Amino acid sequence: MTSENNRATNILFIQVDQLAASALHMYGNPACQTPNLDRLASEGFVFDNAYCNYPLCAPSRFSMAAGLLPSKIAAFDNGAEFPSSVPTYAHYLRGLGYYTVLSGKMHFVGPDQLHGFEQRLTSDIYPGDFQWTANWRETMHQDVTDSRMFDISGVCLNSPQIEYDQRVAFEAESKLLELAKANSTQPFFMQVSFTHPHDPYLCQQQYWDLYEGVEIPLPSLPASVIAQHDPHSQILLRQSGLSDRVVSDDEIIRVRRSYYGAISFIDEKIGRLLAILDASGLADNTVIIFTSDHGEMLGERGMWLKKNFFEPALKVPLLIHAPQLGSARRVGELVSLVDLLPTLLAIVSPDQHCETIETLDGDNLLNMLDRKQPTRNLYAELTCEGTPAPIFMLRQGDYKFTYCKNYPDQLYNLADDLNELNNLAEHPDYLKIRNEMKAHVEEKWDSDTINQQVRLSQSRRQLINQAFQTGEVEPWDYQPTYNDSAWFRGETTYNEWAYSPLLPKNKLNN
Repeated sequence: MTSENNRATNILFIQVDQLAASALHMYGNPACQTPNLDRLASEGFVFDNAYCNYPLCAPSRFSMAAGLLPSKIAAFDNGAEFPSSVPTYAHYLRGLGYYTVLSGKMHFVGPDQLHGFEQRLTSDIYPGDFQWTANWRETMHQDVTDSRMFDISGVCLNSPQIEYDQRVAFEAESKLLELAKANSTQPFFMQVSFTHPHDPYLCQQQYWDLYEGVEIPLPSLPASVIAQHDPHSQILLRQSGLSDRVVSDDEIIRVRRSYYGAISFIDEKIGRLLAILDASGLADNTVIIFTSDHGEMLGERGMWLKKNFFEPALKVPLLIHAPQLGSARRVGELVSLVDLLPTLLAIVSPDQHCETIETLDGDNLLNMLDRKQPTRNLYAELTCEGTPAPIFMLRQGDYKFTYCKNYPDQLYNLADDLNELNNLAEHPDYLKIRNEMKAHVEEKWDSDTINQQVRLSQSRRQLINQAFQTGEVEPWDYQPTYNDSAWFRGETTYNEWAYSPLLPKNKLNN
């Protein structure tokens, strides 16, 4: 795509972490305040049925960057290596002459911390080694977010995550100004990836104050006793120490208010990037994409965080701001993050077909802008800690089917049951639909083979990680030219780092 001045189109790809689509004003939430995202949405293409392909950070991001489902590239969990032999959108765009630059989190695991980006402006917030490898032999995962998320949620002066996103924003703003000043004819692809609103649920006072007097909605589905949950949900609740904890309405509102405050914090950062584009003259020639790597349960069904296939954890916001492609509209088609790579290729080279190394699992979103109803199949996977075997999700039209050899099947009709309360898998009127979708899943994935691959991958990485506990180790973490060593590197547990004692005591602001 070229603009009226015959310059190739720039791309600014803004990504956030653990943002449920349902939390945003553009998706109907009246409480959350995001004026800059609302502006982009009013002028762009908003996808109402956008999903991640794996509701966990690293596998989702690897899959998105490669345009392939996670199991095809062994993206099994947060400690899985992203092979440098797998082409990403950064490789493809760089090969087409783009300057590719990254500011922020990508959760790359392995010695390659660039994956096609010519430059990284920051370190990653999480470690690049295998220390977060899942272990299916364990009944409890030891380093997951725990129930302290409720005790600490609320206002803070500062946190490691806030410091990180401030650095991400500063470096991205500086680079945009540098690019504008250079006035180069070379187009750029800049990915700016924030860690908010990922837990712990904290925000600074000014963003907390935005919600003073605002009615914070409680979950539409209240918590139920653990015996009423499906087997996988029960495991997730136990992992986080929530199976025996009753979370009060006041705690839920405090967490949600903090979460909204963190979203507003990021929206302000996005506004600064947009202002630079506008003031520098880059706006007319820059396509903006916004999404998240996965969603967040936020207390729905009594569940929090992610790692399941219910709508709050699986659905993500997705918008493309490109007025040169047509008027703003809502898109109803089923889409997912693997669609981004072919879409990027279509944006940068609309007049010619860009060959990819292999057949991708995604399709060009620009061909779907006028689709009001779902017509495609959509797929997602789970192979992380807390699963005894691979879990697969198939969405066809209004129906969502979840399959795991160790668990009962789940089938929901989202047209009639958006909250996924009525499992139709054993209902006699839906056996034909269930059997057809089950056959499709079994044809799509070889569960036994993937099971073996996951276990072998875990064993290999666990051995390597254990070996790295002795002797001197050369870290894989990306280190920019300035000292950027404040982020999580495994010297303690994630929780001890995230709930840093440097934080002042939480102010509940009742």
